[in-house]
Amino acid sequence: MLGAHIGMVALVGTLQRLPKLVPLVVVKELAYTGRRLSAQEALGYGLVNEVFDTPEAMLAAALQCAREIAAKPPVAIWGTKQAIHYARDHSVDALKQMGWLQGAIWSNQHVRESVTAMKEKRPANYTALPALKNFKDMGL
Repeated sequence: MLGAHIGMVALVGTLQRLPKLVPLVVVKELAYTGRRLSAQEALGYGLVNEVFDTPEAMLAAALQCAREIAAKPPVAIWGTKQAIHYARDHSVDALKQMGWLQGAIWSNQHVRESVTAMKEKRPANYTALPALKNFKDMGL
């Protein structure tokens, strides 16, 4: 957290988000001292999934993860992302939100393609999600 070194408070949500991810004493130490968090410490606190020996190994693992995500139904990935982000700041009411979200985004087409691809032992071929529109573009 560079802020301590240049006379300002950390910006962009670091101080709002980090206390929900790592112990408060660690957040305070990093914020007050401006000390860098090592890769091994980040791994220990669960801020990263893995530490790699080389940039090439990291890139290969990242691309493999991306391929796995891309092979899933887009609506399921998008909905999961929304649910995780909502649950981060809401506890029990996140269950209600999940029900509303799933009901709103359910895609028979994606579910059908997932099941068919599994039965046929082939990669699924999903249609892309429609682009998001601005309210002004919808005449509202």
